[in-house]
Amino acid sequence: MKTTVSLFWFRRDLRLHDNHGLFEALKHNEAVLPIFIFDTSILDSLPKNDARVEFIHEQLQAINTNLQAHGSGLSVYHGTPEAVIEQLTTEYDVSSVYYNRDYEPYALSRDQSISDLLESKSIAFNSFKDHVIFEQNEITKDDGLPYKVYTPFSKKWLAAFNTDRCSAFHSEELLSNTYQSSSFPWVDLKSMGFEPNPVKVAPYKVESGIIENYEATRNFPAVDGTSKLGPHLRFGTVSVREIVSKAIQHTNNTFLKELIWREFFMQILWHFPHTVTQSFKPQYEAIKWRNDPEEYKQWCDGNTGYPLVDAGMRELNQTGFMHNRVRMLVGSFLCKHLLIDWRLGEAYFAEKLHDFELSSNVSNWQWVAGCGVDAAPYFRIFNPTTQVTNFDKEHKYIKKWVPEYQELTYPTPMVDHKFARERCLSTYKEALGKN
Repeated sequence: MKTTVSLFWFRRDLRLHDNHGLFEALKHNEAVLPIFIFDTSILDSLPKNDARVEFIHEQLQAINTNLQAHGSGLSVYHGTPEAVIEQLTTEYDVSSVYYNRDYEPYALSRDQSISDLLESKSIAFNSFKDHVIFEQNEITKDDGLPYKVYTPFSKKWLAAFNTDRCSAFHSEELLSNTYQSSSFPWVDLKSMGFEPNPVKVAPYKVESGIIENYEATRNFPAVDGTSKLGPHLRFGTVSVREIVSKAIQHTNNTFLKELIWREFFMQILWHFPHTVTQSFKPQYEAIKWRNDPEEYKQWCDGNTGYPLVDAGMRELNQTGFMHNRVRMLVGSFLCKHLLIDWRLGEAYFAEKLHDFELSSNVSNWQWVAGCGVDAAPYFRIFNPTTQVTNFDKEHKYIKKWVPEYQELTYPTPMVDHKFARERCLSTYKEALGKN
């Protein structure tokens, strides 16, 4: 006779505390088998030393160790979710499957496929909100249509928010309800074809000083004034409810507004999934990108001859992180100085950034290209020289990442700013019919 269990499927919620879906699974008396699936549909396209895969694996090890203290463990698989779930339904008498919702197009398609599979076996598939404070249609205009501009969205978000939204789900107190066994399947990095990366995902910092001083320090890349929360929110190693609770305790709400930006971009992606590959403003599809491969490589390598642009790209290549102010500059430089398609920049960031999150990455790239919701106007073109004066006046950030910037070996600017600006305006105007 097969053992009766319910499954909890870890995805972007790699923690045992304040986990909504896990709490809902555990509060019943039935044994819960926690699982994680290294999805080959995702992994097959990643670099074999991807630090994010190693980070996920480390978080799973920590979860497993914690569960072992309760006589349980985490079952870890490598394959397609459909095949793994199918296998589990033959090994166990699965009564239900619990998970936290994900809003990206691939995740929605995958979850629909799993839903169909489970429905055919009369197994319940129970989903919960855990990754955001508000989701899907919870924050819309009065007519029910989605917001396309951040400011009114944020005002509605703040008006709808109350502290009950941040009430914790104490899943960590119910771990004795997990499935008890001495043996659980496991996979290591090597068996999946991956190897460790010497560059690790950075720990996050949300102490009071970071939050309270965020507005004053966040624009200066030489100052260690950002939280490094991105990857941890992306993979759910922290609870968004916990982080928002900390943010609302402070008089300076700039940090909170950044968290609202994240939810704004998520709802944009959920309502407008075509923006992953297409401009939100369709007329921008007419832009005649130059897409020079050699210039693209110079940008990727941080050899443009503009020190702040190069510093940002080198920081990204060496650490998996880039300061947000600099991200805007390097993005603008690629799209507007070099007239290289924003999708190429978005793909490069997707591969390199430890905090890559599809909704934010796509929306931010469309912002700098001028083709997204709530975007910078097409004629806003960052001057990479004055940006140094404004945000790295003493060249501390530049000296760290481009130590040779004052030497003869440092390349001359690959394109003149004035020329590039005029070329960009002319190209955009032609595409938009503004001549």
